[in-house]
Amino acid sequence: MTKKIFVNLPITDLNRAVAFYEAIGGTKNEQFSNEQAAAIVLSDSIYVMLLTNDFYRTFTAKPIIDAHAMSGVLLALSCDSKADVDAMVEKAVAAGGKGDPGPKQDFGFMYGRSFEDPDGHHWEPHWMDLAAAPPNPAALAEA
Repeated sequence: MTKKIFVNLPITDLNRAVAFYEAIGGTKNEQFSNEQAAAIVLSDSIYVMLLTNDFYRTFTAKPIIDAHAMSGVLLALSCDSKADVDAMVEKAVAAGGKGDPGPKQDFGFMYGRSFEDPDGHHWEPHWMDLAAAPPNPAALAEA
């Protein structure tokens, strides 16, 4: 069985969050959505679960971070080309996100940018040509 990932994100405004993720290419799965949560399908194996803060709190006793002020996770998402990376960031900005909160990266064989959703969650779309990648991490540091 192919493994899937379900990224659960606390959000402050469910309708705004759904509109944002649909604008960057996600599809809402109504079967697993209600007034407290929305399932957004990014691919056959990647789902983003948008959970209102009150609903998110039912899964953890830990405080919910303000992702605008603190970093809890960087979410990297592969793209098919450099142009797809740029297009995703442009769509994110047009939908109310923040473009390039992190540095752009272009190592020739690997290209990446970043955006934050309206709740401050940090995404890093990237493209990589594995065949052209250096043979070890030390070589990447020198690229």
